[in-house]
Amino acid sequence: MGYKILSKKEICPNQFELTIEAPFVVRNAKAGQFIIFRAEKDGERVPLTIADVNKEKGELTIVFMAVGYSTKKLAKLAEGDEIPDLVGPLGKPTDIKKYGTVVCLAGGYGAAPCFLIAKAFKEAGNKVYMIMGARNKDLIFWADKMKEACDELFITTDDGSLGEKGFVTDVLSHLMKNEKIDYAIAVGPMPMMRAVAELTRDKGIYTEASMNPIMVDGTGMCGACRITVGGEVKFACVDGPDFDAHKIDFDEVINRTKIYKDQERKRDQNCNLLKQSDI
Repeated sequence: MGYKILSKKEICPNQFELTIEAPFVVRNAKAGQFIIFRAEKDGERVPLTIADVNKEKGELTIVFMAVGYSTKKLAKLAEGDEIPDLVGPLGKPTDIKKYGTVVCLAGGYGAAPCFLIAKAFKEAGNKVYMIMGARNKDLIFWADKMKEACDELFITTDDGSLGEKGFVTDVLSHLMKNEKIDYAIAVGPMPMMRAVAELTRDKGIYTEASMNPIMVDGTGMCGACRITVGGEVKFACVDGPDFDAHKIDFDEVINRTKIYKDQERKRDQNCNLLKQSDI
């Protein structure tokens, strides 16, 4: 028995939103946790952060970009089709409590997990600001949902095609000058999360960063999500994915992900050469 896809939307170029019938998964799901799916019976395990849940209806929403074999296969499924394997919730949930004024920063595709996080902080009695950033307006999604989850939404784009021209850190810097910020959480590309951490460090604002972008198998076995936090080795999928951003060795993480990307680039080049030699 699989997990039925109830709805499917392409919310951005090559980025999809799926709502899935998964009552046993969403029953205990909390903000910041993730699921693991397999697009085919003997396929690879792929972790995806939980984007939204409807516990009354037993519905799970995930948002993903079709970039690898499994996510591309998942993107080809239609409403009514079933996903063969899906487990969760996994990972430690975001530590939700009343801080006072909270800022959620979503860079690019990090907007999806930020929705539940912002919503939970608001329900806990916090004043919640949401700052969404992307390269251009075509990559901004869920703006209406975000407005409902927070007290005030800010949007930034690199090219100025929507909202303010600039980066999420520009808006964060402005907010910090005008009022007391008690907590910040960043979800998105590593350089963006590192920039947020450096901006809040001297201000004494407790800041967390989600390491879900570097998770691969979701069990801690592959080691791809290994990070150093406060001098100790941690694994994003079993110890996180949220960590104290001021203690994360971002240089280590960024350098290692560059190695992975270089290996992928060489592999793709070799594959292209093999294809050309067959012609």
